[in-house]
Amino acid sequence: MKHLTILMGLLVLLLISQCNAPNSTTPEMGSMEELAVVENYQVPVFSNNDRVEKIRGAADEFEKIFTENASSRNIPGIAYGVVVDGDLVVSGASGVLDLENKTPSSVNSAFRIASMTKSFTAMAILKLRDEGKLSLEDPVRKYIPEMDHVKMLTDDSPPIDIENLLTMTPGFPEDNPWGDRQLEVPNEALIELIQDGLSFSSVPGLYYEYSNLGYAILGNIVSKVSGTSYQEYIQQNILIPLGMTHTYWEFEEIPKDQFAIGYRWEDEEWKTEPILHDGAFGAMGGLITTIEDFSKYVNFHLSAWPPRNGDDTGPVRRSTLREMHTPNYPYLRAGGTDYKGDPCPNLRGYGYGLSIVRDCNGIKAVSHGGALPGYGSNYVFFPDYGVGVMAFGNLTYTGPLPRAAIEALLFETLELDPRELPVSDILEKRQKQVVDLIQNWDPDLEAAILADNFYLDRSRNHRMTQIKEQLNKAGAFIDVGSMDPYNQLRGSFNIKTENGRIRVFFSMSPENDPKIQRLVVSFRAEEG
Repeated sequence: MKHLTILMGLLVLLLISQCNAPNSTTPEMGSMEELAVVENYQVPVFSNNDRVEKIRGAADEFEKIFTENASSRNIPGIAYGVVVDGDLVVSGASGVLDLENKTPSSVNSAFRIASMTKSFTAMAILKLRDEGKLSLEDPVRKYIPEMDHVKMLTDDSPPIDIENLLTMTPGFPEDNPWGDRQLEVPNEALIELIQDGLSFSSVPGLYYEYSNLGYAILGNIVSKVSGTSYQEYIQQNILIPLGMTHTYWEFEEIPKDQFAIGYRWEDEEWKTEPILHDGAFGAMGGLITTIEDFSKYVNFHLSAWPPRNGDDTGPVRRSTLREMHTPNYPYLRAGGTDYKGDPCPNLRGYGYGLSIVRDCNGIKAVSHGGALPGYGSNYVFFPDYGVGVMAFGNLTYTGPLPRAAIEALLFETLELDPRELPVSDILEKRQKQVVDLIQNWDPDLEAAILADNFYLDRSRNHRMTQIKEQLNKAGAFIDVGSMDPYNQLRGSFNIKTENGRIRVFFSMSPENDPKIQRLVVSFRAEEG
């Protein structure tokens, strides 16, 4: 009887714990819950927002860059566009869609964009994640049990999870030539491929290696979880909400005078490539779209920046888009160059269906290319500048977007500036108080603005002595400059003095009323 009582007690505790356990569709995984937010957060802004006028005024330069690139690469036809602040502000096309009929290319021509499809697949997975229908940590075998037949390289290999597929770290080998030819295989063939076993180039979770197979598997997971075909899920949940009504999966659905026939350049002549139908590998590269339509998709990605308050009604949240734009397994390319060809190390990595690079000049670029037999495409957008550029072409594996020339036009010729972070109210308030503090050392002010670590890290006497030495060298204050904010709670500013310049840096604590936890004051004598 005693044992029965204990057992009943344990059952009650278990039931209580299950009732209190987080549900898989709680707000953090499902619908966006109402968050408490600060009222005075200031969003980064453009100090001189003339980007649209500058870019529109450079339409001829864009046309020249794209058409000269197409000519030099023997691309039969191209279409291109530049988006800014939600609008397609520059667009154009040159060449032909069909060499036999000489059908001219236009911004409404439909090109296969190949691997640029991958970010749609990633977005679908993240949408299902946000809705609580899957977790990125779920093992792939949960949805594709045939994965149990796959032999791993080592007995300590971790199970391949969904995030491995998204970030191209499942250990599959780079498969561009092979994967490109699998586009139209049926779903049954994909599952049979897995059932028969797969080969690995590395243990899962160690290295990035480009994998079309991984994204084909993601497409299958979208279908399994959503209960509809991958293509229909993308159509209903991403394309239609974004107004992308001229984006297709199957080329036979497109009017012939709008579809770009694919070619390769061989033996000094163009040769027609066989057109592949859509299939199980469509999730890695099957989409066909126009510049007009795709510009809506790029603008949606740009709309995620900067983080801000307000309506969040897209196919996925703004925070989810920013998650897509965050590199995983980043690595330093020490021998990198900038658009001028000058040495410029950069940090790069793969997000979710997107490549991310931040160069030594601080420019962040999010991009992806697409290449299949008969087609080459590229797009890149710059979140801090609110600008995106895209180009499609109908030549095998040939990029129609000359990245260096485009970046030189945007950042050197047009001299576009990124958004700047305004000074937060608390930074501005603390700056005035710091100027008062270092001159007067009033105990009441110290008690009001200094964090409890401040004099524990270095005694009051030592701090006063060091800062007074700097001020004595500097001489009288002439002008206190404006704050250079690093974020909401950290920044620096200059004080012009009779003998040179004082540089003041401070950072604040995470308390509700942020206090100064670190203060650095340094003097530099006036040169000459």
